[in-house]
Amino acid sequence: MRATVMQRKNWLYLPLLAMTIFYLIPLFIMLNTGFKSFAEIDLKTMWQLPREFSTDNFAAAYRALAPHLWNSVKLVIPAALISSALGSLNGYVLAKWKFPGADIIFPVILFGMFIPYQSILIPLVSFMDQIGLYGSLGGLILTHVIYGIPITTLTFRNYYATIPGELIEAAKIDGATMLGVYRHILLPISIPAFVVVLIWQFTAAWNDFLFAVVLTNNANWPITVALNNMAGSQIIAWNVQMAGSFLAALPTLLVYVLLGRYFLRGLMSGALKG
Repeated sequence: MRATVMQRKNWLYLPLLAMTIFYLIPLFIMLNTGFKSFAEIDLKTMWQLPREFSTDNFAAAYRALAPHLWNSVKLVIPAALISSALGSLNGYVLAKWKFPGADIIFPVILFGMFIPYQSILIPLVSFMDQIGLYGSLGGLILTHVIYGIPITTLTFRNYYATIPGELIEAAKIDGATMLGVYRHILLPISIPAFVVVLIWQFTAAWNDFLFAVVLTNNANWPITVALNNMAGSQIIAWNVQMAGSFLAALPTLLVYVLLGRYFLRGLMSGALKG
């Protein structure tokens, strides 16, 4: 009986393996093309391995993208940290400190998740121009912080809702203030939720193209915009383009490979329940 169960479980690995191969095909094409010379680039031979492996394309792509790579780093770190901190405070107040109108404010905040980027581009550009942030990384950071507040608030609110109210009441009896409860009780046990929202916000800000291309100037382009502009007007060096695409995708790939287990643990521990 046990052997039969194990055999059934082993069969489950076949579709998982097939899906893994399917999703890794673009990565293979990207790397395979990135190691080829320009003379080898052809749709008919894209599955064939390069005759000579060379890292020259990656070096050329890095030289072109390096300044914009650091722009992306300077963008995602404050955007992820600030939106996560604000979402944590919002979630705490909405979950544990009920006040008149809380049931209205929470859906209003969540409504921000469903506002299409394209619908607010014109007023957003006008607003950033009026406050002097248009063309800078500061305006792009502010945009991602504001757009990130709904999902971070939802995540933390649902996470804090799973914490027993008796724990909060005991802290109040001991004389803890509103911020004291947050700092000494909830913040130390919020690591799973913070992991979820930090990875989520990091990915959203790093992969953003629309806000970045509209709100920043050439000097402040993040890597996604710079990658798009690597293509020439007459000839596209697909080998260098593919190498640059891999370099642009590498940070988010590493985040999920190295921290994916913690992301799943955060989800399972209640960060997105409710």
